Amino acid sequence: MKAVMSNVPPEILAWRKTTGADRWDEMWEGVLHLAPAPNRVHQDLSFALEAYLRNHWARPNGCKAYREINVAPPGGWPHSYRIPDLVLLSPDRFAIDKNEYFEGAPLVVVEIRSPHDETYEKLPFYASLGIPEVWVIERDSKKPEIHLLDGNGYRLQLEDPEGWLHSPATGIEMRASSAEKLQLRPVDAELPED
Repeated sequence: MKAVMSNVPPEILAWRKTTGADRWDEMWEGVLHLAPAPNRVHQDLSFALEAYLRNHWARPNGCKAYREINVAPPGGWPHSYRIPDLVLLSPDRFAIDKNEYFEGAPLVVVEIRSPHDETYEKLPFYASLGIPEVWVIERDSKKPEIHLLDGNGYRLQLEDPEGWLHSPATGIEMRASSAEKLQLRPVDAELPED
């Protein structure tokens, strides 16, 4: 269910801040989007994916992986930002880290898509920042998509004959297994140079 309030009462905002419910709120060009907390399955998938990427991609390549960090356009903080589930940074992008938010394009953002969320509505924002890849992983089926920046938008990466998707930015390959699990494997590849 979506709801629009032309003016959010201060007591609602104060309650959300006090309880921590505002942790996933996003500001879309001055419009506050109040997102519910992700469920346990979503959180488990996010944690497992972050752990894998930190150990098998970030550390070996001198890169970084973060969970639930604000991503804003240059000069856009705090009036326009999104909070992807995961953000991947290569060393050439470390300068966008402003601690409370990232100002500019990470290498990859990962969205775990829950039913009725706004994952796909975020793609134009990510494209406007110039983020090379957006991974969308369905929370329940674990089916991944890799959206590759192509001009002003994204195009879907095609699966190979065995169902694997290849991430050019990271060298990681992924697919959903028949047991509704996400399979990941690193591929020996050098990081792209800008």
